[in-house]
Amino acid sequence: MKNCCQAPARRLFAYPPTSKTPTPSADDTVRPQPTPSKQNRGRPHSGRGTKRPAIPALPNFLPKLNPGSQLVMDRIYSQLLLFQLFFTGSVVDTIVKNTNTFARMRSEAGKHFLWLPLKAEELHSYIALVIYMGLLGAKNIIDYWSGKEIYRLPFPKSVMSRSRFQAISWNLHLCDPEDDRENSQKKGTQAYDRLFKIKPLYNDIVSACKTYFHPDRQLAVDKRMVATRARIGIKQYMKDKPTNWGYKLYVLADSACGFTWNFFVYEGKSSLATGKGLSYDSVMQLLDLSLLGKGYQLFMDNFYTSPCLFMDLLAKKTLACGTIRTNRRRDQRGTIRWLRDGKLLFVKWIDTREITVCLTMHMAYDGDAVLRRVNNPEREWERRRIPIPVAVKDYNIYMGGVDLSDALIGYYNVLHKTTKWYKTFFHFVDIVVVNSFILHQHLSKAQNKNPLSQKEFRERLVSELATQSSTSEPSTSAISAGEPCCPEYFGSDAASGRRVCALCKLSGLKVKTPMYCTKCNVPLCLVPSRNCFRKWHTVGHS
Repeated sequence: MKNCCQAPARRLFAYPPTSKTPTPSADDTVRPQPTPSKQNRGRPHSGRGTKRPAIPALPNFLPKLNPGSQLVMDRIYSQLLLFQLFFTGSVVDTIVKNTNTFARMRSEAGKHFLWLPLKAEELHSYIALVIYMGLLGAKNIIDYWSGKEIYRLPFPKSVMSRSRFQAISWNLHLCDPEDDRENSQKKGTQAYDRLFKIKPLYNDIVSACKTYFHPDRQLAVDKRMVATRARIGIKQYMKDKPTNWGYKLYVLADSACGFTWNFFVYEGKSSLATGKGLSYDSVMQLLDLSLLGKGYQLFMDNFYTSPCLFMDLLAKKTLACGTIRTNRRRDQRGTIRWLRDGKLLFVKWIDTREITVCLTMHMAYDGDAVLRRVNNPEREWERRRIPIPVAVKDYNIYMGGVDLSDALIGYYNVLHKTTKWYKTFFHFVDIVVVNSFILHQHLSKAQNKNPLSQKEFRERLVSELATQSSTSEPSTSAISAGEPCCPEYFGSDAASGRRVCALCKLSGLKVKTPMYCTKCNVPLCLVPSRNCFRKWHTVGHS
């Protein structure tokens, strides 16, 4: 073929729809009928007479590992242990270290807030509450600690105070703040890394996804949006998605179970682009064939499908099937038209709308039919069997891998309002929880046990994460040792530099004060009618 990047535009062969008989017998199999000879001219092969197009020789399925979970299948894994396969101890220690450093830097820059050093156990408790909030879905964070009768929830208060949860959210930092500052200075140059803030967790989770699960033969590629309206350069708009604005992720998932095996965050035009288009580069970046093996079947939508991509995948012994965009006159429902150009097969099928697919596997038609409710010439509804190409049937089965993953995440997603970059952090938590749940399903099946539902799995995981912390929150009395707590003015007099009192804020009030504690670095009222300074240091806060 002279140009593999353009699909042929001619209709060369057609299977007409079946008769109007509602329930034909097994002998009523649809036979292909040739179109007039003028339509059969041209170099691309279209078959002869009633002979169906033969399926080409396909590569054998040779995965590098046995598909499925790569864990010890007879071992008992708790929900927490599965979660920690992805969210490892080293990742937690890195986040704790960088969060403490970032909080110290903010404090030195003049930001006044209560901060006690974060520990690994406390970060586990924080993540437990994040997942818990996805289960309940209250509109506002403060509702989980509300004293109102209808919101009275004992669990969040037993794990962590609201002020501590918010303090961790405000200071959460995945990367080294000093290195992040150096990276920010490179903005506008090729050396600037747009994903630097999330790299430590991002890289570890992608690596774990590839390590603990090996996908089956059918894979799906699709896009995913993480909602945000933040003012950030890599924010994308997609009008056809339920979430229009946000971070765009490209995802490769197992079609059968929805396990997210590989993904990356789209950061804009890349200096490593091949010149064959974003869709081509995205698929090639996701498809790590050195780890997967040969003979995989890749399903995708019309954004990715191109003859150029499919031929290059076939050269790597990877088969592909995807819809393509086309503008042609409408034929009768049930019509199948196909054209083979070398190793590429193009099939058009008319159902309620026109569907055109390009593929390097399957035949155009193997005799399958589907029942459809149609309006006959007498304007009466009847059930009729119409032929369906095997490519379309398999596409409908296997293309939903990423959609299945999205659905599992969407049931209990943990997104809430936070610093703009850390929307991706919460989405990573969702990916980890769902992938852990899928591993649990595979283990339960191998051990002949009934798996938990995703809701039950999350509930147990929350309990196990919360019990990792020996105390719900560091006591405020611990800061009384060493340097004494002394009140001081923010500014030169009582009228300047006023801030909202931390203790009043916990009571739902917004009372501004000119004073703060020099040791705790927190604003507190100190007037005869409202001595929050004394209360803070004697009875603490909740």
